[in-house]
Amino acid sequence: MVLLVAMMAGQEAVWAASCNAGSLAPCVGAITGGGRPTASCCSNLRAQKGCFCQFAKNPAYGRYINSPNARKTVAACGLALPRC
Repeated sequence: MVLLVAMMAGQEAVWAASCNAGSLAPCVGAITGGGRPTASCCSNLRAQKGCFCQFAKNPAYGRYINSPNARKTVAACGLALPRC
């Protein structure tokens, strides 16, 4: 999990200032373990909603963003993954 967070933080400079994969760190437990997302996770997902396709297309994050647990996490937060 620490590696995932580190990878997310390192990539943020490549994207526009508004897309910050590191801000999804509160979601790592829910995405990798299938647990219930925290309020912080949901808040950050809402803030990064416009960046989901960029994250999904990135080889470092795609397998996490496209995973069944990520879909469950996003749905539990009342959001939907866009078609990219």
